[in-house]
Amino acid sequence: MKKLETLFDEVTSTLTYIVYDDASKQAIVIDPVWDLDVAAGVLSETHHEKVKQFLASKNLNPILVMETHAHADHLSGAILMKRDYPEIKVAIGEFITKVQEVFAPVFNFKEFNTSGSQFDILLKEGELFEMGVFKVQVFHTPGHTPACSSYLIEDHLFTGDALFMPDSGTGRCDFPKGSAKDLYHSIQKLYQLPDETKVHPGHDYQPGGRELKFEANLGEHKKNNIQITAATTEAEYIEFRQTRDKTLNAPKLLYPSIQVNITAGRLPAQEDNQVSYLKIPLKL
Repeated sequence: MKKLETLFDEVTSTLTYIVYDDASKQAIVIDPVWDLDVAAGVLSETHHEKVKQFLASKNLNPILVMETHAHADHLSGAILMKRDYPEIKVAIGEFITKVQEVFAPVFNFKEFNTSGSQFDILLKEGELFEMGVFKVQVFHTPGHTPACSSYLIEDHLFTGDALFMPDSGTGRCDFPKGSAKDLYHSIQKLYQLPDETKVHPGHDYQPGGRELKFEANLGEHKKNNIQITAATTEAEYIEFRQTRDKTLNAPKLLYPSIQVNITAGRLPAQEDNQVSYLKIPLKL
């Protein structure tokens, strides 16, 4: 039986998961964070240090980073993991290529490789991916983005921005190539899993100021998810999601996050003054 540690980044409300095995001392890190103070242009490693401290405390060897998607609200800490654990691999769903194709022209990246080759492993829908002692069932769950994936490890389902906690609903679908219809059907696919399956979301926004939560089973979602129960129709969900999305502001770290995360967490190349710069396209 694998064990699970959950870390929370309060600035971006992001949940990072460490799945580990006591016998082999192997670990998987899901959705790590690299801290960015965008106003000051300062990167720091507070969240990454928490990951490292936990790994060290259990004498764990991380062998894999899994990204649920190219996040739009925080920079990925994947490249920090590769720096500190040189043998580690970074995996993401194979349709990251669609996100790269959308955003390369947004940032005017003239020679950007949209093959997904920046990542070590591209995961396919339905595959049972094995690495070390871990077996991961891959579910392509588009809607929030066209490239989102959810990962099932034993009875733990990591859903990224597809499903949040039941009192928070689901991820938004108004990003380029996002689709409320696609997310509806992605969630219906997940709802076919056993009710006892434990759902671990990519964020917890703590509605009403409640305490942090990061687990609910699928049975709870099918009965009580405030946006999509087992009885919710496609038309009902699409109407709700599209109406709500029109009221939402863009994430504060949208442009910094996307241009870094489509390259597996790598910063733009340094210029001749040894400084990296992030682009923000302006609209007049």
